[in-house]
Amino acid sequence: MDQREFARKVAERAGLSREEAADLTRATLSTLAHRLSSGEARHLALFLPESLKESVPRRDKQERFGVKDFVDRVSSRTGLNDRETTQGIRAAMTTLREVVGDEVFSHVVSQLPAEFQGLTEGTA
Repeated sequence: MDQREFARKVAERAGLSREEAADLTRATLSTLAHRLSSGEARHLALFLPESLKESVPRRDKQERFGVKDFVDRVSSRTGLNDRETTQGIRAAMTTLREVVGDEVFSHVVSQLPAEFQGLTEGTA
């Protein structure tokens, strides 16, 4: 799946335009990468389409922040409201799971606190 197909699926699932979905996808991946250990973020990037790998920044340190801050960070980068952002993140996570597979996705989710379940549950 390439970046356009990824964004198309996110757009359909979240009820966003393709441009909004593409922006949201990049913002979600970047914010997620900051929440993961550097090793897990690098591992995740290996499974992404080439054009989305740049959305996963290389860093040395894992940041600690909760769901509200996650949504706020993505929202501030996309200009979407909280509801649109939350739906978009769920759609991006569903699509991410399809792209990277259950095992890689489970490793990613295992690094997130339980409060993130609302963003990652039902992403089958």
